[in-house]
Amino acid sequence: MDEKDFELLDILDVTRNITHAADKLYMTQSALSKRIKSIEQELGVDILLRSRQGIRFTPEGEKVLEHSRAALREMEKLRRGLDAMRGEVCGTLKAGISVNFSYYRLPDILTEYHTRYPRVRLDIATGHSRELYQKMLDSSLDIAVLRGEYPWDGTQFLLSQENICLIHARKFEGVPLSDYLYIDHHTDVSLGAQMARWRYENGITSDAGNFVVDNITACLEMVQRGLGWALLPEIALDGFDGCIRPCTFENGEPFVRRTSIFCQRDAAALPQVQLFMDLLKQRR
Repeated sequence: MDEKDFELLDILDVTRNITHAADKLYMTQSALSKRIKSIEQELGVDILLRSRQGIRFTPEGEKVLEHSRAALREMEKLRRGLDAMRGEVCGTLKAGISVNFSYYRLPDILTEYHTRYPRVRLDIATGHSRELYQKMLDSSLDIAVLRGEYPWDGTQFLLSQENICLIHARKFEGVPLSDYLYIDHHTDVSLGAQMARWRYENGITSDAGNFVVDNITACLEMVQRGLGWALLPEIALDGFDGCIRPCTFENGEPFVRRTSIFCQRDAAALPQVQLFMDLLKQRR
C-alpha cells in the first residue's frame, strides 16, 4: 500500500459507491476494482462488501481505513514540516572534537554556531584524537577536529599549525634542562615520538626522575608551580606566566602540531555540516 491507496480508501468511505469513487479518482470502475482486489490480496483480508445499495467496509476494512487515515495525517504533517524547514538550517550535527581543541577553542565556536543555527541538534563527542579517528572510520561521526596525522580518504582541511614549546618557570632561566625535572604528559604515539626525538637531540636521554601526568592542563599547572619543565603546544599557553620557547629540531625543522578537519564525503553535502566547517575555518 502507498499514499494513493490511502486516498483511494478515504474516497471510498466518503462516497460509499464504486462508480462515484472512480469518477473522483479519475479511474475506470474496472481499474478501481482491480486496485481494491490488490489491496485485499496484499493484506490477506476482505475490506469491502458490495451490494446494490453501494459498498460498506468490513470490520477488517474499518481497521485498515483507520490506519490509512492516520498515515495520511502523518504525511500531511511531514509536508508542513518540510515546508517550514525550507530556507532554515536544521538537522543533526554529529561531530567529534579533540580534547585540547574542545577545551580551548570549542566553547566560543559552539556558542556562535548555536546562535546562528538554533534548530540544529548538536551531538558533540570530545575525546582523544586517536579515539575520535576510530569513530570516523566506522562512520559514527560526520565530522571531526583531530590533532596529529591520520590517513583519510574523505574531505580533509588543515585547520591550524602551532608550535610545540619548551616551557619552564622563570627561576630556571639559564639552568640546563638535565638539572631539573622533565614533566611529561600522555599523548598520541606520533607526538610522543617527536617529543622523544627533540629530547634526544637536546641531550635529554635519560628518563630518570621524569614525572608523567595524564593531561596538558595538569602538566601546565606543575610547570607553573616551578616543579619542572615541559613540552606543550601553544594552544595551551595563553596566560602562562613563565618562559616559552618554540622548539626546532636539529635540522632546523620547526617542531609543530597540526590540527585538521576530517569529514565524511557524504556528510560534507549537508548544510549543517558545511556551515560548521566554514565557521571552524573562519575562527582558526
